[in-house]
Amino acid sequence: MIWYPWLTPAYRQLVAQYSSDRSHHALLLQSIPGCGDEPLVQALGYWLMCQEPQGEKTCGVCHNCHMMKAGTHPDWHVVEPEKGKTAIGVETVRQLTETLYNRAQQGGVKVAWIRETERLSEAAANALLKTLEEPPEHTYFLLSCHEPSALLPTIRSRCLHWLLACPDEAFSVEWLRRQNAGQPDSLRTALRLSNGAPVAAQQLLTSDVWAARAAICQRMAEAFERRDLLLLLPLLNEDNAAERIHWSVSLLLDVVKHQQGAGSYIVNQDAIDTVQRLAVIMSPGQINRITQRWLACRRELQTVAGINRELLLTNMLNQTESGLA
Repeated sequence: MIWYPWLTPAYRQLVAQYSSDRSHHALLLQSIPGCGDEPLVQALGYWLMCQEPQGEKTCGVCHNCHMMKAGTHPDWHVVEPEKGKTAIGVETVRQLTETLYNRAQQGGVKVAWIRETERLSEAAANALLKTLEEPPEHTYFLLSCHEPSALLPTIRSRCLHWLLACPDEAFSVEWLRRQNAGQPDSLRTALRLSNGAPVAAQQLLTSDVWAARAAICQRMAEAFERRDLLLLLPLLNEDNAAERIHWSVSLLLDVVKHQQGAGSYIVNQDAIDTVQRLAVIMSPGQINRITQRWLACRRELQTVAGINRELLLTNMLNQTESGLA
């Protein structure tokens, strides 16, 4: 299990609550994707299962610790969507509930980790709600969540809500630097594109799409200067087109920040030259209309099944070009 240094304070506080019997039977852990919530949940599960914890640490030698490390503990239950599905179905929750109401096979506690709890179907959420209202004895629920607004209010109200905040930017930049993830401007840019989540930023920096993003930034200035927006089509028309539009919109919004003297808030710190070139081409009003159009296109890509991506992007770019005339 990979551990991240910014998780330690949250881990210590949560373990202290469990140690002093001030804990809640259901913990709802909210975080931004890529902030490290999974290692934190796993560490809490290890501690709860340990037969002889040494303060905030597990003993590492008891039978439960060995089974947890091997991933074979019968009283540690992980719930997530079945393969090929995007939602957690009601039958999965019913099976979990039936298991939890039985005696723990190892005679200790039972722990259920529901990953991405917002993926519960409505029926599954209602089935879980009944169990949260009348929890089985010696049972803990660890619910990780990235979109708490997608949860039933009744589920949120029956849990201890814990927000795992991202570390500050300076800390995250230093951590990324130690991972040899890139130059300082690139590190700050990746963090801001990832909403401050260090793990997500590291993954972005070390993936093939980082070079694709750099290419989009470079081509944006050329396309707008030449009033030939179709130059962007080959770069945008990929499987991750929605993400690529997100990068492009963030760059356009940076132009407005530059025009308004808010340079310290620019996301794309490694593309200042492009931002400056675009700033002399378009007014804030034009940029606002363009970003609204591009975000609408992004929503369609994300929500409309079977949509013709190339046609949609072509239409978006043609309309943008017409608006610049």
